[in-house]
Amino acid sequence: MAFSPDGKLVVSGSDDRTVRFWDVATGAARGTLKGHSRSISSMAFSPDGKLVASGSDDTTVRLWDAATGAARGTLEGHSNSIYSVTYSPDGKLVVSGSDDRTVRLWDAATGACLAEGPSVEVSCVAFSPDGKLVASVSHDGTVRLWEAATGATRGTPDGHSDWVSSIAFSPDGKLVASGSHDGMVRLWDAATGAARSTLEGHSSWVNSVAFSPDGKLVASSSRDRPVRLWDATTGVARGILNLDVVIQNLSFSASGQHLKTDRGVLDISSFRIGASSSSNRLQALFVSDNWVAEERENILWLPPDYRATCVAVWNGIVVLGHSSGNISFLEFKQGTKSL
Repeated sequence: MAFSPDGKLVVSGSDDRTVRFWDVATGAARGTLKGHSRSISSMAFSPDGKLVASGSDDTTVRLWDAATGAARGTLEGHSNSIYSVTYSPDGKLVVSGSDDRTVRLWDAATGACLAEGPSVEVSCVAFSPDGKLVASVSHDGTVRLWEAATGATRGTPDGHSDWVSSIAFSPDGKLVASGSHDGMVRLWDAATGAARSTLEGHSSWVNSVAFSPDGKLVASSSRDRPVRLWDATTGVARGILNLDVVIQNLSFSASGQHLKTDRGVLDISSFRIGASSSSNRLQALFVSDNWVAEERENILWLPPDYRATCVAVWNGIVVLGHSSGNISFLEFKQGTKSL
């Protein structure tokens, strides 16, 4: 699931081969989009929130109008499941990574394939902040940097010993962080591909990596459950958040005082230099296996039928996706620890 950039819509993809839009304010279904012939594996909103891209095990990427649900295009060319789709920062390009061992770059307006990247099984792709570079990571343990305009390889940093599962650019585009099943987070120079540091501490594979908005911190999540914070310059560990659930995806809030994850929001202000402004504080709602917590305090027990297979959180609203195919919307009043 994913929220639209303005937080008014939630989009979900399912094994039932449909993409569904939901109104966050009312919880009402806004549309059920049919077109894929197999499970939906990846989704992304365009930066302006007007389009949604969905990648599927049917080998296609489809583009949808977020307001009307109308099909806007089908991107065909891959020959196996799509692992990852994302938009360029200006929304003009879509990049997709597939199990067919290719990365493809598409024109979002015409659907034309503009470039094809290296022949490896791709697990994740990301654009640089200026949209000029694409980084892809693969099952063979490699990180690849290539030019978005031409598809030409710029570098192949080497150092991981197992499947690389996540990739992120620093806000200034000068560094790349990669997380791997070898338990390591590595930082690379985006211009040269040279190794900058190795962040060691996780005891299992790394699921996700992210840079803070000021580029000073790197956050990583792992199958071992703790989320770790690192100094991006020195590689020194800055903090550990011990959790009872595995985080698959994480990113920093705009203020840098919180981590937004696939299970909710985590307050990390105690690990940052300087006090956070109250105007920048998010409601730190987080969903573990059995509980919804606020500021790490359990406030709502979830019966078995309401336990989530996926979670999205936005400004006090928690959206729970269930194995039954149903979705629940919960709205919490900030500071009261109540619905």
